Amino acid sequence: MSSTPLSARVVLLTGPSGSGKSSLAARAQLPVLRLDDFYKECTDPTLPLVAGSSDIDWDSPLSWDADVAVAAIEELCRSGRTTVPVYDIATSSRVGEEALDIDRTPLFVAEGIFAADIVARCRELGVLADALCLRGRPFTTFRRRLLRDLREGRKSMPFLLRRGLRLMRAERGIVARHAELGAHPCGKDEALGRLAAAAAGRCPGAGRPVRDAAEAA
Repeated sequence: MSSTPLSARVVLLTGPSGSGKSSLAARAQLPVLRLDDFYKECTDPTLPLVAGSSDIDWDSPLSWDADVAVAAIEELCRSGRTTVPVYDIATSSRVGEEALDIDRTPLFVAEGIFAADIVARCRELGVLADALCLRGRPFTTFRRRLLRDLREGRKSMPFLLRRGLRLMRAERGIVARHAELGAHPCGKDEALGRLAAAAAGRCPGAGRPVRDAAEAA
């Protein structure tokens, strides 16, 4: 762990794809680190496949570079700035990099579907303010995700439908897994309240032990 004192802490915001993480992060009016920019590129030989399919499993944590994401979070917490990749989901490739500067803001949000996978590491580094998992109704999430992905041209229609139906069936299990990893399952109003508490210096999730999955049900 670095000896450089902290100038900021992070709220990790996770939840199923399409649960509204990006819009909630924008409403919080805090700097945002997009964890989706740390996806591996489509040429990476370590990318996992969906079982019984030739589709790349972009919902597996193995499709994502957790080490680089954690390093960026720690650098933001200690220096207030870092360099992050710019990722194009449509082509599954990194198309550049950009500087992210949170200035003197003492709190920022790191949002993405794999945020729960780094809760323990961020807590060990002492940079965690809270960890939240947005949850809602699986069909609502399915519809929101499909409309967004079609609007942004993220992947082909057949791929998006296969992925969307698979994720809708798995959504409750996804939320339960995030809870097991230490993220607090909640709706948008509660999430905004906890973000406000963290911004005020009250960090309800910083030292909390891993939750029982039954609490996510």
